Amino acid sequence: MALPKLKKEEIPNHVAVVMDGNGRWAKKRGLPRTAGHEAGEAALFDVVQGAIQIGVKELSAYAFSTENWKRSPEEVKFLMGFNIDVLRRRRDEMNDLGVKIQWVGRPNRLWKSVIKELEVAQALTKKNKVLTLNMCINYGGRSELIDAVNDIASLVSKKKLKAGSITEKELTKHLYSPKMSDVDLFLRTSGEHRTSNFLPWQSVYAELVFMDVLWPDVTRQTLWDAIEIYASRERRFGKA
Repeated sequence: MALPKLKKEEIPNHVAVVMDGNGRWAKKRGLPRTAGHEAGEAALFDVVQGAIQIGVKELSAYAFSTENWKRSPEEVKFLMGFNIDVLRRRRDEMNDLGVKIQWVGRPNRLWKSVIKELEVAQALTKKNKVLTLNMCINYGGRSELIDAVNDIASLVSKKKLKAGSITEKELTKHLYSPKMSDVDLFLRTSGEHRTSNFLPWQSVYAELVFMDVLWPDVTRQTLWDAIEIYASRERRFGKA
């Protein structure tokens, strides 16, 4: 694999990834859906290493959405246990790479055992600065905005904020990860062309790249290809 020759300013600071296609990958091979999720683990951590190599500073992975609770109880149970196992297996490796792990999501309904493993990983890696890996587990963009608005409404009712004076900066303070940078590159695999409720506030000026590869077949080369597409685009942010 050849690292693309790009200028520093052509590298996205923050890449958000919708890891789509695990189920279809498994079905094509006559395997249970859970086998696709297991295969997807290696893809994620190859992408993490590829992000570090090329100079990406923040990576957000859509690991479990608020909509995923609609899946079968068996698959949900597997995914909860799988997230616990992945965090336990990979946290030391990520720490050695200088990766800071952060959980982004809603605590409601999420298994306490998953939250515990996320908190352990966060504590272990909190001082790392090579790459921030946002593990978006029980995350939904609309839920995030609703929770932020409810927090603000509570402060207004207590007269700690003035109604009519809410700014973008104030709303950002109430998001799950207030220090998260805006998304530069939004990457979705499997050929689907939608954002699926992932980081809508943070992705308003993201470059969208959709790639026709199932997530377990993704490598760091896939990420680099997406970054080359990103680098070829002109970003004007509303300017002429």
